[in-house]
Amino acid sequence: MDIKKDFNEYKKRIYKIAKNKFSRMGMDRAVKSFRAARDEAISAFPEVEEKAKELRRIKENVLENINNYIDKVEIAVKRAHGHFHFAKDSDEANKIIANIVGSDKLVLKAKSITSEELLLNDYLEKNNNTVYETDLGEFIVQLLKSRPMHILAPAVNIPREKVKEIFSKLAGRDLPTDPTTLSKYAREFLRDKFFKADVGISGANAITSDTGTLFLIENEGNIRLATAAPRVHIALVGVEKILPTLTTGMLMLEVVMRYAGYLSTSYVSLISGPSKTGDIEKVKVYGAHGPEEFHVVMLDNGRIKASQDKDLREFLLCLRCGACMYECPVFSVTSGEWGYRYMGGIGVPWTAYVSGGLKKAAMTSYTCTMCGRCVRHCPMSINTPHLVQRVREDVKNAQYLPPFVTSMLEGLLDKGHL
Repeated sequence: MDIKKDFNEYKKRIYKIAKNKFSRMGMDRAVKSFRAARDEAISAFPEVEEKAKELRRIKENVLENINNYIDKVEIAVKRAHGHFHFAKDSDEANKIIANIVGSDKLVLKAKSITSEELLLNDYLEKNNNTVYETDLGEFIVQLLKSRPMHILAPAVNIPREKVKEIFSKLAGRDLPTDPTTLSKYAREFLRDKFFKADVGISGANAITSDTGTLFLIENEGNIRLATAAPRVHIALVGVEKILPTLTTGMLMLEVVMRYAGYLSTSYVSLISGPSKTGDIEKVKVYGAHGPEEFHVVMLDNGRIKASQDKDLREFLLCLRCGACMYECPVFSVTSGEWGYRYMGGIGVPWTAYVSGGLKKAAMTSYTCTMCGRCVRHCPMSINTPHLVQRVREDVKNAQYLPPFVTSMLEGLLDKGHL
């Protein structure tokens, strides 16, 4: 690992995006819109702050007993006539999913940041499958051959002018710049693919251990189509998404919606196993109008080890609402370029202990200003600066960065040059 070269490349990338007028334009618009929507939602439902505290206590208990809850989820999924798979790492998860999908299939994906850990699209495409992202932001990112720049809004840094350019190229005609027309074109392009697809892949906002029920929160309607129309539905779920009961799932739903800036999202799907009917003599038959097969792939990939560390496990409480990023002074100018597969301040521990390793997190950990705005606006009150400091200490102890480099980084940070 060439430390000096890696550092210079990282610094150039960060400075380049910070100076990109189109990215800054998109980020400025998004930050302003999000903050107004989030403040409105929390003002309308002020009780959500206490509910967030209750949800944190519940999630902490799950993490303290994670292996027990994984066993309960397995039992519940199988009882619902689903298939349960446990993947210890990203390689195993890719192999499990690829084995289910096969080759020469049309695969539709709902937005799943967890799938970014696997580079799942690339893996499936190498097996001669055609994969389409169906979330509008993810679809834009896919066409740009880029990667998500925000946990909740993958194309947050891309202004409408750039979207017009790539959609016009795909359409073979000049499209107007207004978001309404551009969104309708994406609907037009993807519409028939929902009903031709062989497999639909989703993530999950939560999965309950009592019934094995997936909670999927969305506004576009693409998740509902991608998980209901194809013959097979595969859900990739990190172990940290487990909640004890349907009731706690509803609590999570309220908290995520309000902190993500919505009075109410347009759709919430609760999925417990494959489609079924009992309309002929009450004989239960699986595979009605929805999927005939339902698979849950539960992913560890470092999460279980992190959950056993009382100081470290806090990052696993993240609900992926994205509020912290819109409040971060660094993220607002760097977007997801500050990160690896997870981005922003909260992305530092996710990179270090789940999706990349300490080497990948070494540079990004020193980009955080430790200002603490993220803590004040996080529904789980995750102390991200404390976690970032832990990453820095682990990086130093592992000697991934020579002392002179860490001193240089700390000096640049103190002077406001990073």
